[in-house]
Amino acid sequence: MNGTPITIGYSPCPNDTFIFCQLAKEPDIETHLHDVETLNQWAFEGKFDVTKLSFHAWLLVQDEYELLNVGAALGRGCGPLVIARKGAEAFGGGAEAHLRKCACVAVPGEYTTAHLLLRLWMPEIQNRIFMPFNQIMGAVESGEADAGVIIHEGRFVYKERGFECVQDLGEWWEETTGLPIPLGCIAARKGLAAEIEPRLRRSIHAAFEDPGSTRDYVRQHAQELAEDVTSEHIKTYVNDFTLDLGDEGRTAIRVLQQRARDAGVIQ
Repeated sequence: MNGTPITIGYSPCPNDTFIFCQLAKEPDIETHLHDVETLNQWAFEGKFDVTKLSFHAWLLVQDEYELLNVGAALGRGCGPLVIARKGAEAFGGGAEAHLRKCACVAVPGEYTTAHLLLRLWMPEIQNRIFMPFNQIMGAVESGEADAGVIIHEGRFVYKERGFECVQDLGEWWEETTGLPIPLGCIAARKGLAAEIEPRLRRSIHAAFEDPGSTRDYVRQHAQELAEDVTSEHIKTYVNDFTLDLGDEGRTAIRVLQQRARDAGVIQ
């Protein structure tokens, strides 16, 4: 890019810092770490050359940003969870019934795939409040929200925080489609994908070959610093689909797009 740094935005979550660790060290790369919903919002403004996005957001900016075949968070057993307080009186008549009627549900961002899945699963839910993902459990705990949709490290710690799972949205998706759930992706400005994709693939391979080389960088940015949680996070969200979406991954994305259109969430 004629000596101009390539700007890359990604989240501080362990799966992103793991795959970007080596690429971030290259001299022509300028990195910016932000919550994924911030990155989603900024993609509408074209803020970065390359960016992590929720698939929900990418569906809305795909005319400007090209999907990379590498770097995706896509798989099985890794979807968002709808959680509530254990034994909450509000759910005495049944959690799903209550959610349909009146619950206030905290969601980690309007353009997250978690929000899209919630709308596809239960479109009757109207009272949704948006906040950063790491504030969701606190909002449910305090009663600000009756339920919350958790992502990232939340799925590994919600039980010890005293919550129960009302619905595993990834499990629901897998049961109804037979496909892995597309959560997040890496996208580049049109014309830049051919350059950045092989470089990111090399960074991912380097991380797989020597995970220890990424440890300090991952821990520096992790929201949850417990090493077992960080390791579990990487194992859950970094997999074969991260190296290549493949036919199954691309099919899952097409089905997500079609379902979003059928539901009137996107045009």
